[in-house]
Parts: sequence; structure tokens; C-alpha cells
Amino acid sequence: MWEHHADRFPEAMAQVQGDRVFTWSQFDRRADGIAATLLAAGAQHQDKVAQYMYNCPEYLESMFGMYKAGLVPVNTNYRYTDDELKYLWNNADAVAVVFHGSFAARCATLREQLPAIRTWIWVDDGSEPCPEWAVAYETAAASATSRTTAPWGRSPDDLYMLYTGGTTGMPKGVMWRQDDVIGSLDAASKQPLPPVPGWAQLEQRILKAGPRNLPAAPLMHGTGAFNAMWNLSLAGSVVTLQGRHFDPIELLDTIAQQRVNSMSIVGDAFAKPLLRALDAEPNRWDISSLRVIVSSGVMWSAASKAGLLRHNARLILIDSLGSSEAIGMANNTTSADGAGETAKFTLTPHTKVLTEDGREVVPGSGERGRVALRGRTPVGYYKDPEKSASTFITFDGVRWSIPGDFAEVEADGTVKLLGRGSQCINTGGEKVYPEEVEEALKHHPTVADAAVVGLPDERFGEAITALVEPHDGAVINEAELIAHVKIHLAAYKAPKRVLTIDTIGRAANGKLDYKRLKAEAVAQLGGPAPAD
Repeated sequence: MWEHHADRFPEAMAQVQGDRVFTWSQFDRRADGIAATLLAAGAQHQDKVAQYMYNCPEYLESMFGMYKAGLVPVNTNYRYTDDELKYLWNNADAVAVVFHGSFAARCATLREQLPAIRTWIWVDDGSEPCPEWAVAYETAAASATSRTTAPWGRSPDDLYMLYTGGTTGMPKGVMWRQDDVIGSLDAASKQPLPPVPGWAQLEQRILKAGPRNLPAAPLMHGTGAFNAMWNLSLAGSVVTLQGRHFDPIELLDTIAQQRVNSMSIVGDAFAKPLLRALDAEPNRWDISSLRVIVSSGVMWSAASKAGLLRHNARLILIDSLGSSEAIGMANNTTSADGAGETAKFTLTPHTKVLTEDGREVVPGSGERGRVALRGRTPVGYYKDPEKSASTFITFDGVRWSIPGDFAEVEADGTVKLLGRGSQCINTGGEKVYPEEVEEALKHHPTVADAAVVGLPDERFGEAITALVEPHDGAVINEAELIAHVKIHLAAYKAPKRVLTIDTIGRAANGKLDYKRLKAEAVAQLGGPAPAD
């Protein structure tokens, strides 16, 4: 599809970052060069290639090259330590790494420990010269003068591999067939792709170069990567930020300068700073080009959505319930015509809420289950049949992907998301999901962010404990916050203690490291270190 777009719209913009602009023709040919370089180095069909970069044009360009050659992109979290990188690349059986120059010293340290990695491609970021053991990315990108195809060709069964985060265990490689990725991302389209691929049908659907998308989330995570890949499949273009840390000012500047049409974020972790900047200077940015914001990964509050709509009433805000293992399980769409509630979603036709034994949760019953997706789902976890069996489950002959999101089904059929079972707190026999308590805390004007953990308690089994990050200049009042939560939630869900922390320290994908935060809470309260 991407090559076909390059043939039809060669001079249309495909990627831009700052003053670096690449047309579809350049995007295509440079990716051919990456494909040719990897094949010349001996890469074989479905070999794995790690992408160890910040957001940049080279990220999607090298991914394109891997797809051309029938190779498998492997995302790499750029915050990982040496041991984590070694585990990931060993687990993935990586044969090559495409890396930013600022990671050269770390890669040099790991080279001798990872002899299976034969090719290292260095992306210049102005940090230091190309090491003698690496290939300069620009040299590789310029190495092809025509379209590159591997001897084994291309297949819809070729994989895209997305490694999940490791805060609840070692990272796991989710294996997606490329055809299932495209089909899943296309499922919500008003004019879906035909069941049997055909160029004529694609051309009738896509008559001109498509919209401009900005992945505010890292491309190393599914939220950013899926949205960017799909926008390219619409013959659109991808705008990446130059900064390596989320900066709402840079984001708003870029939206206005590049006339961005759609954007992917990670819930309130991105939306709240964005809204604060807009509220502080409401006339500074023209964001009228922006039509769609898609979020996935963490909670996106109704209050934040309403605030963004004040600054652009034409926005469509799509809160997508999904994960590395399940694309588009449910959604919550908000616009000026109608607002959705926080953490309430509408299921897609292929999604159900199932109990542990595979029964469908009856709407309005108050029963809790896990959100499950059938149809286009991953093949499984790479080299991990045990974890595959516990996530990809067959009931009555139907295979479901069940990542672990617990929910209740309201009488009207909408789903109230409760959170991941792995973080569920059992206090006095009652189950409490941290996310709903965190959301209540964040509604208080003194609280910038919050995390909730369960600490051992002799009476209740676990005591709900909150760590809160105050807004600049705000003072946290423990009793006031506990009372505030009780206004919004049942009393047993209120924290027993509220602790102040300088920063919650969300990862780039907006998620929390609950293990670290639990240890911080124990340290503040003077207790023993929590067991693993």
C-alpha cells in the first residue's frame, strides 16, 4: 500500500520534522536503501530488526524498509538499561539494530554480549561521529536506485512485533500479522477496505494525498506507531516533534505551523499539560486544522476533553480502549454534539465482557469481567506459549484476546472500565481498581497527578494508599483529599493515607510503574520494602 501511494503521489509530503521534509518518493526510495542494506548484510525472511530511536523520520522509514524486505520491526524502549536491552534483543533474536547516535556508547558496550546482531545502523543526531563498527544511516538510505524486493517476496502473514512494557514482568513480544494490523486499524472506517485486496478499490477510496498526523506519543509504543502507520496507509503524512521530552508548547507550535489534522496522545498525561498551556494563552495558537485526537493507554477524563473542545469546537476526541494485544476493543467518542463519561466505552461488534469461565456479562448485572476481543487478534507472544495461552483463550471454539482490562457492563450496554486486574487492590474483601481512585483524586484542584497502591494491612489485608503530585505552589491536605474521594466514590475506596511526591514519574507512554511507587510509599511510611 505504501509503495502504491509513493507511485501515485510522489511529490506529496510523507514525513516532516522541523525543517526536514521528505516526499513520498523520497520516503519510498530511502526505505529501499535500508532494505537493500539489511539484505546485503545477510538478513533472512522474518529476521528481527530492533529500532532504538526517539521519534524521527528514520523510525518509520526504516520500518518501511523492513516491511519491503520481509523483516520484522522490533520496538525498543529508549529508557531501558543495559540489562533490559540485552534481554529484549536476545529474546527477539535480533540480527540488526537501527539506533540514534546518542545511544552509540551503550550499543558499543552490548556488542560483544550480543554476537547474533550482525548489523548496526547509526542514525546521526549530532551527538558524536559514526562508530567504525556501524553503517551510517544516510549511506544505507542512499544505497538503492530502484525498488527493493527480497527473494521471498511479501506476505500478509509477515509480522510486526510490538514488545509490551515490563512493569509487571519481563517485556513480551506481541506478534501481529501485517494483514491483521491493517484490518484492525481499518475496522472503524466509514469506507472499509475490500475483503479481497485490489488496487482499483484502494484508488477509488484514496483519491488524493491524505491527512497530516502527529504522533505526540513515542513511536516505540503502540499508540504512536499504530496511528502513524495507519495515517501512511491513507496516503497521509507524519509530523514528528524535534524535542525528546513532551513539551506542550512545542506540540502546539508544530500543530499550528504544520497544519496538523490528527494527533495521537496518551490520555490525561498529555491532555492536561496541553490544556493548561491553551488556557494560559488562548489566543497564541491557531489549532483550527486539528480535527481528530486519538488517545489510548491511560485514562482521559471528560473534564479534559471538555476543556479541549473550548479551544476547538470542531474536534472529535476518540478515547480508544486497546492494548498491544488488542486493537480497538471499545471506544468513547466526544465532540461538541455529545460528551462521553470518563472511563465509559462503547463496545465494538467483536468485543464482549467475559467472566473467567467464558460467560458473557449481562448488562446491568453488576458482575465484573474482562474485556475480550475476537476476530483479528495477534498470533501470540514470541517464544512464550504459556503466556500466550493465558491471554489468547478459546471458549466454545472462539479465540479471544483478553489482555486483562476489568469492566462492568451498564444497563445501556456501555462498559465502565475498572482497570487491570494485576493492580487490583483487595481491601477488606472489596476489590478496588487504582485508576478510578486516581481519577477522583485528580479532580481536586491541588492535584496534578496521582497514583494509588495497596500496602499490607493487618486489618484489611491491603490499605489503599495514594501518592499525589501537587500543582506548582499547591499544598496537599491529606484529610481534605480523603473526604474529596468519598464524595465521588464509595467510602471503602478512599485512601487511608495520602502521601506527597515530587513527581509521579509517568513513562513516555503515560503509564505508571506501580512497583516503584509502592516502594516509595513504603519508604515514606517507614515500613519494610515490599516483596516482589
